[in-house]
Amino acid sequence: MASVHESLYFNPMMTNGVVHANVFGIKDWVTPYKISVLALLYEMTASKITLPERRRLNKLILPLQQGPDLTLGQFLQTVEECCPQTAYAVKLRLHEMANGELKDMEYFFSTLPTPFTAFDSEAYKTSVVGLFMRHMLLAYNKLSFSQVYKLYKSLQHYYHSHYAKPNDGQMGLPALVADDSDMDLTSTEDTVGDRIGRDEMDTPLHASELRNDNAPSRGPLSQKQAEYFLARQAYLLKNDENKALKPAALQEELNNMLKFNPDFAEAHYLNYLNSMRVQDIFLSAHSLLHYFDRLILAGNEGKSNGDEGYGRSLRYAALNLASLHCRFGHYQQADLALQEAIRIAQESNDHVCLQHCLSWLYTLEQMKGSDSTVLTEDSVKMAAHFCLPYLASLGIQSLFQQGATQGKTAHKLMDALKDTDILHWKHSLSELIEISLAQTTSIWRMYGKSTMALQQAQLLLNMSSLEPVNFGVQQNNTEAFTVALCHLAELHAEQGLYFAVSEILQHLKEQFPPHSLHAKLWMLCDLKIQFERHMNEGKYHLAEPLVAAISALNRTEGLYRKAQVLKALNRSTEAYSILQRLQLHCEKTKCTEMVIRVMLATAELHWESSGFSTALPLLLQALALARQHHLQSLASETILHLAFSQLMLGVPEQALNVLHEALEPVLAHGAVIDKGRALLLTARCQMAVAGFRPNRQGQADLNLAVLAVDTLKEAAAYFSRLSCKERLRDVHYLQSQLHRSLGQISQCNKSAMLFRLLDQELQSPAPPVSMRL
Repeated sequence: MASVHESLYFNPMMTNGVVHANVFGIKDWVTPYKISVLALLYEMTASKITLPERRRLNKLILPLQQGPDLTLGQFLQTVEECCPQTAYAVKLRLHEMANGELKDMEYFFSTLPTPFTAFDSEAYKTSVVGLFMRHMLLAYNKLSFSQVYKLYKSLQHYYHSHYAKPNDGQMGLPALVADDSDMDLTSTEDTVGDRIGRDEMDTPLHASELRNDNAPSRGPLSQKQAEYFLARQAYLLKNDENKALKPAALQEELNNMLKFNPDFAEAHYLNYLNSMRVQDIFLSAHSLLHYFDRLILAGNEGKSNGDEGYGRSLRYAALNLASLHCRFGHYQQADLALQEAIRIAQESNDHVCLQHCLSWLYTLEQMKGSDSTVLTEDSVKMAAHFCLPYLASLGIQSLFQQGATQGKTAHKLMDALKDTDILHWKHSLSELIEISLAQTTSIWRMYGKSTMALQQAQLLLNMSSLEPVNFGVQQNNTEAFTVALCHLAELHAEQGLYFAVSEILQHLKEQFPPHSLHAKLWMLCDLKIQFERHMNEGKYHLAEPLVAAISALNRTEGLYRKAQVLKALNRSTEAYSILQRLQLHCEKTKCTEMVIRVMLATAELHWESSGFSTALPLLLQALALARQHHLQSLASETILHLAFSQLMLGVPEQALNVLHEALEPVLAHGAVIDKGRALLLTARCQMAVAGFRPNRQGQADLNLAVLAVDTLKEAAAYFSRLSCKERLRDVHYLQSQLHRSLGQISQCNKSAMLFRLLDQELQSPAPPVSMRL
């Protein structure tokens, strides 16, 4: 349920992000901008232009007609990008009218090819262009002489304001606005002249998709322009938030739109979506309640459904309110709103709404940390019974996620996911396909199969959206894409490819701004990567400030990182206290991965006091948990800890045998730091089995000693990729001892020199090599 855009799917008045604005109370106006569009259409039919230019202009006609008014400079620039010749002709036509007399504008309207009489014209009466021209001609012919004169003066102002200098004191163009009676063809009253002054003094911002953000404000939007604006912004918020207006700019546009019509329900809903972008709980709840209030008062549904329409709005209002509180973590308020929605839906026998409620009910239980398996299974069965594949698939994916965390066998989980994928492709549920791929990526990473995780992430990122793309955008701002990119960044960081990591994170920052819903995912990912890098490089003073930032995003991860820093700073008592509290919390919330990591960190604390035998029960318990939940990566790391404990307890042969079990998966799927640690430990076991003792004379197994030299060399290569200088110092120390025992004086001196250089650079006492993995 994590990636469900409940604000779009639960709303009965929105389909595919398109807002149906049925009541606005304002009709179209005759403006100088629309005269410019008429001039463009006239020149397109009168002049000869090439086929590619005509195609570009044809694509431009609909946005120009339906979109908000532009300044003359923006209009001409837009046309010039498609056809410079036509833009110049339009400029000449407007110049003749603006610098001429009133009769020149009259002559222009009289020479337009009317869709009724000009049968050979491209402006056929039922085409988009024909309907626009009919509308404009009827509106113009209806105007009285005083209204025509006002229109002509506005046209002159519109034209000359484009060429006026900024210090001329000329302000933006006031739009000539006519009320409902102006567009009523049966009305003959001249009301524009009485109101033109008032409208010029109080005009809201003009929402423009083609203008710059610093463009001057102009008159209010017509009904069609408002519908186009709302539909486009809602679609962009769902599919490509970066191409939508900025939250503050969109808020200002909506406020001005609502100033003209406070009962415009769909504007309130878009206001709700915009408030959710910036996590504004008060304004989002306020706008959501206003939306359903206006929807009920308008009686849109009640006209066809009677009391049923009224009840439908109420129960979906309660359901949306519950989802809102869920998103902000207000579980008690969400539960109350959900119970209200269930009650109303039961009274109305609305099975679809009840299924949505049941889906949110098990989601709410999961957020609380309770076991919701039974509720989820019931939801899947009921959704399948009522032929609701979307909700059924969401429930199955939720069961898949719960099964993975509860230790269900991997092959059963993958089989279940394969069956749901067939259902997704059958019904073209592209968003659920993305969620499925993102979940598979996460599961493979949890199992420690980095190659499979990388493959699934790449498959998702290279998948084309199945949804119709009407505005030239791709659906790539969902949570699934965020998760896949974060996994990709972490996988690259594990291999020491930090330049690629910076590029991925930069893309995430551009695609998901800090105020967006999924920004916390990449923020936490970025902080964890920085923390691990500083810890590997031994820069604990840089890692420590990151703990507070990580805790703000994820308290559990923050506590674990804090314990790591305290342990590295030799503050063992404080680290042990934090780890104990963290283990109790994770056992309660059934966070198995973190429980195992805490056990491994606690075992390392026991090593510092030479309690190797004390650490063994913890390590065995962690190994049993890792194998029970099929966590191969953590199981391999636990085996490394067990082998180190056995080495310290004086049984290197057993430690080397245990290491062979973990070495292959670590080298195949592990991080670079894990590969280096595993090889360093292997070399130390080989040295111990060979009978080598530092600073002691005696016979040693030369074959194993030579093998240990090669192993150390490979470990040094891995540590060099991460600039892990403390561990490189340990490697060079062991290399110098080995070369000395083998009689290789030059190699011994070289390793000793490298050790000395690193020791002087680090300026910190080296911990005993025998006390650290």
